[in-house]
Amino acid sequence: MIPPTLELDGQVLVAGRASGLTIALPPLSFWGGYDAENGMIIDKTHAGYGQSLKDRILVMPRARGSSSSSSVLAEALRNGTGPSGIVLAECDLILAIGVIAANELYALNVPVVSVGEDVFAQIASFTATLAIDAGDTSRPARIYVTDSERDGSRNP
Repeated sequence: MIPPTLELDGQVLVAGRASGLTIALPPLSFWGGYDAENGMIIDKTHAGYGQSLKDRILVMPRARGSSSSSSVLAEALRNGTGPSGIVLAECDLILAIGVIAANELYALNVPVVSVGEDVFAQIASFTATLAIDAGDTSRPARIYVTDSERDGSRNP
């Protein structure tokens, strides 16, 4: 049994604050795998095929594929079809660059945090609402997990 609110720490890769329902996915390539206009995973071989990241907290170990993913992610954020925040198991500079570009160019507030394998495994095992407080790069990010149910499965 987990407490009603679980507080976890992470490393701030891109500052910001966000909250939303999680979507836990295996590594995704945004280049060729995500439709930035319609906000859908279009890679037919990906476990998340047909799902949207819009307004969700993307929980993913790392990205997969091309450096062009950063431009697709930035475009999805500009269009309002991207995630509201990203939690990674490891530092992924390609995703961070896409979010930094979108934050700077379009005055968005999309945090990206890295939490390490152990914390990532905890977060990925819950169907949950996450709140990310990564507003200050001089201190660790705080991730608040609420309304959680341990179900051991990927989000629908």
